[in-house]
Amino acid sequence: MKTVKYIYSLCLMLLIVFNCSDDENFEYLDDIVAPSGVTATFLPVLDEANGDLGLITITPNAVGASSYNIDFGDGTSEKAKVMQGESVVHKYAEKPEGEFYTVTIEAVGLSGLKTTATENLEVVFKAPELSCDIVNGSDIKISNNEAISKQVDVQVSAKYGLSYEVYFGEDGNDEPMAANIGDPVSYIYQEPGTYSIKIVVMSASSQITECTFDFEVTEILQPIESAPSPPNRDEQDVISIYSAKYNDVAGTNYFPDWGQAGQGSGWATFDLNGDEMLQYINLSYQGIALADGTTIDVSGMKYLHLDVWTASEGLKMETSLINNASGTVTEKPVWRDLTSGEWTSLDIPISEFTDQGLTVTEIFQMKFVGEPWAVGTVFIDNIYFYKPSTVAETPEYNAPTPTQNASNVVSIYSDAYTSVGISELNPNWGQTTTLTEVNLNGNNIWLYEALNYTGIVTDYGNPTNLASMDYVHFDYFTPDAEALGLKLVNTVVNQEDIVFVDEIVRGTWVSVTIPMSEFNIDPSAVTQLLFDTAGGSAKVYIDNLYFYSDSSTEPEVTAPVPTIAQADVVSIYSDAYTGVTLNEVNPDWGQTTSLSDFSVNGDNIWLYQSLNYSGIVTDYGNPTDLTGVKYLHFDYYTPDATTLGFKIVNTALDPVMEDIVFLPKIITGTWVSVTIPLSKYNLDFSNITQLIWDTSGGSATVYVDNIYFHN
Repeated sequence: MKTVKYIYSLCLMLLIVFNCSDDENFEYLDDIVAPSGVTATFLPVLDEANGDLGLITITPNAVGASSYNIDFGDGTSEKAKVMQGESVVHKYAEKPEGEFYTVTIEAVGLSGLKTTATENLEVVFKAPELSCDIVNGSDIKISNNEAISKQVDVQVSAKYGLSYEVYFGEDGNDEPMAANIGDPVSYIYQEPGTYSIKIVVMSASSQITECTFDFEVTEILQPIESAPSPPNRDEQDVISIYSAKYNDVAGTNYFPDWGQAGQGSGWATFDLNGDEMLQYINLSYQGIALADGTTIDVSGMKYLHLDVWTASEGLKMETSLINNASGTVTEKPVWRDLTSGEWTSLDIPISEFTDQGLTVTEIFQMKFVGEPWAVGTVFIDNIYFYKPSTVAETPEYNAPTPTQNASNVVSIYSDAYTSVGISELNPNWGQTTTLTEVNLNGNNIWLYEALNYTGIVTDYGNPTNLASMDYVHFDYFTPDAEALGLKLVNTVVNQEDIVFVDEIVRGTWVSVTIPMSEFNIDPSAVTQLLFDTAGGSAKVYIDNLYFYSDSSTEPEVTAPVPTIAQADVVSIYSDAYTGVTLNEVNPDWGQTTSLSDFSVNGDNIWLYQSLNYSGIVTDYGNPTDLTGVKYLHFDYYTPDATTLGFKIVNTALDPVMEDIVFLPKIITGTWVSVTIPLSKYNLDFSNITQLIWDTSGGSATVYVDNIYFHN
């Protein structure tokens, strides 16, 4: 058993600096950390000649340590200082079976930071008891590592055993590897095969027990994990040939018979826990053919991507694109080296084909060739052409400015409010996430990169009481996240719950409002908040994270104030922008809806009552062109609606073209900001003349503001 604690104490350094500037940079101090992974190995001194029992060699080890202070744990006042890489010998008296000495190892780094660990040491003067008859029984476990090719893992347990040594039996390596009883030992062989492995188990006495086994070492000949998941891309930014991530070109043949079987090659689909990939066995050459008569124009793409795995060392692979422009078949190759035992992600510039004179406007086949010929098996996944994403990677504007009254707000992070104290940000809980604070147009925002999850700790000693809060709000901007959830944790009563955003919108600021009633916890003592991407890894900007109360039946504050520049907006209705011409508002189309103006703090708002549906007509004679525009935005406030949809209509076409998107859920009693990608509408956006609200047969009161389209 091992116990570890960290002692963060930085020795006082007296710096006497002459003729130095005032801006001396000491940022390197931020990288100083305490030693980690503190362990100690115990080996008995085997001296059968004089029968001197109880002599134990203690070898400490840690990452980032320069020396160690060792307390032997037997009540002696003597303590040892040991330098990194050295050992100390100490004589112990025998203890009754089942009792231990607790040895304390204090690892000291060059900076003076220290980490302390304890190890239990059993000293019994009896020979180790274990069975050599059964491998992978209760005493001895020898196995091939499932993740690392040709690695063998050994673990030994033995009654009265203190430590053990393993001789792995590979020519040229006669040195054993040692470990404490119960701890594992691992070794990577140069070649697979059968080896004689000898295990020597030692107790605190001079007696040993030896076991020898013949063990077959294997190498991994197929991938044990999937290729890296491709990033999220807009449909117009990718042409997929083979990938579960994107929509592949229909009718593609991944195993056409071009005679390659006669060249020693074979093929199959390999299924890795439900993830299918192409397997080309003993690759000489292999083709991919689109359906008859199908060609793709990849001249607008920048790269060809594919992920390749092989167990063969020194294997190269040719990738050829084959074009059929005007009935003339031409092809050009590009070669790449492959790394054995891991996925090789290839991003081949299309220019490497076109620079050889290849036209890429009518690609109808691809070809792969292995070198050496027909000796290496490859697994291929995620074959697609792509260009840099048209989704914005970073925000240009700030999130909308919050308008809730400060007296009703408990803020975690926002320049708009005074926030509660935060004791830890992105604490080291094993996540991949990094966090930096960036300033955008004078406003501070958090940037999370490689976000799988991250924590925010307020104050364990003074939990945040959110019992009177009705909603939690935050704004996010992401170019690539697939999921995003917010978890609230009450560590006082050990309760937690997470709510995920209904639909992720990428490339623009999105405002999220979640009723506190959706979290199944006691909110009176919240100490932790966590953002979670449900196992993903994403880049996410966060701003305006706060809780607030709002118990009114009509808006008492304005909707959040838009920040996008007029030049990037086509506005329908908003005091923040100059809008397009509106010929009709709530025209008489047989609806029950009435429309009136409403004002909050001088801001004009539309109030729809008895809303079943209602139209907005821009200008039939001068339709609104939304070609190339990416997003629709509006803010709504409703005390009673259960559904709300927004329809866009192009009346210039015959027949009329229209489509509607309904919100995934309705939140009542507060302003809710909505952002919908226009890609969700199946429309020709060049001549938009009508916009229609629809409650799907309901009858509701709905306040609306800031209706605009934007990039």
